[in-house]
Amino acid sequence: MPDFAYTARNVSGAKVTGTLSAATEKEAVSLLSGQSLFPLEVKPQTTFVLFNSKRVSGQVMATAYGQLSALLRSGVPLLRSLKVLQEQSSKAAFKEVFVDVHDRVEDGATLAEAMAKYPRVFSEMATSMVRAGGEGGFLEDALERVASFTEEQEDLKSRTMGALAYPVFLAVMGASIVLGLVIFFVPKFAKMFDRLRDKGELPILTDWLLWLSSFLRSYSLVLVGLSIAVFLVIRWQLSTEAGRYFRDVIKIKMPMVGRIFQSFAVARFCRVLGTLLLNGVPILKALEISRQAAGNRLLSNAIAEASENISSGASLAKPLAASGHFPKTVVEMISVAEESNSLDRVLVEISDSLERRTGRELDLMVRLLEPMMLLVLAGVILFVVIALLLPVIKMSSAL
Repeated sequence: MPDFAYTARNVSGAKVTGTLSAATEKEAVSLLSGQSLFPLEVKPQTTFVLFNSKRVSGQVMATAYGQLSALLRSGVPLLRSLKVLQEQSSKAAFKEVFVDVHDRVEDGATLAEAMAKYPRVFSEMATSMVRAGGEGGFLEDALERVASFTEEQEDLKSRTMGALAYPVFLAVMGASIVLGLVIFFVPKFAKMFDRLRDKGELPILTDWLLWLSSFLRSYSLVLVGLSIAVFLVIRWQLSTEAGRYFRDVIKIKMPMVGRIFQSFAVARFCRVLGTLLLNGVPILKALEISRQAAGNRLLSNAIAEASENISSGASLAKPLAASGHFPKTVVEMISVAEESNSLDRVLVEISDSLERRTGRELDLMVRLLEPMMLLVLAGVILFVVIALLLPVIKMSSAL
């Protein structure tokens, strides 16, 4: 479960601060009241970690979920299954995490509660699915589905990174070449062009290039330090709830790639919700879990509002359409599925369709990125060459 930092007053009126673990902020307030404390402020505890050793790759976790599901399905008790996983792994971080998970379950915590202590290892979707599986009696199926989700996401990430490898290489090499030219090569021409500058005949492009070269040579260390400081500030901001919300808003508002992020988030939501409904989980509980699985706080808030409407007897499609974050085709299919009482099956079909279509869009975008990078690189180098040649041509014509 997540940790919450609180400030409260005890029965004598003294101020008390501390942290506690709870599933939600409301539950944290209830726990404080049960301890005869009057809460003044309760908020999720955020910790800034620059480098975290307890990070396990998605592919390893997908294998672990699948193995745990197979062990449980074969009748092996949960504690013994967790022990088997930690013993057969050669990765220190994996062992350390699963030793603690095993100990917490042995002390009486549920598997989902133990997993929630490691949000950088177990995703919100995985923890929520396991919690639902444990409560609904289909833990093996939930773990199998989590393994499938995780493997699909890792495959998508691998394909994307593989396709981006060459454009990124071009960008790095191009930037290095251009910086080398501007910082080390261009200054050699400065004295040659001083006569033209004194006469006021130096082309403006050359003047800009010389100024840029001088600026980079003089302030390169300052720029490096500033870049590191900006990186650390952004990293710290993203460790806060407000920062993560802002990041999620930016992700789906970006031109070109925003729609891809949005479509994948909607597909994850539809798949998890459809799977939970197929396993008999009540719709309100299923919506609570699937909104966390969406992986985007903007969509999560829209789904939470839809849950409130459903609890008052309204349909799911209307509030989703009103949010403006769900494609019209998806909303229409959900609306028809609600009327025909086939929401669980249709949601899975929507997810399959969205993932296929968005995968094609992502592949096309990555293919277009390579020629765009080449054009940008060629344009920058052409600017440097023209800026250096113009005064040479002018001096040659004068002679």
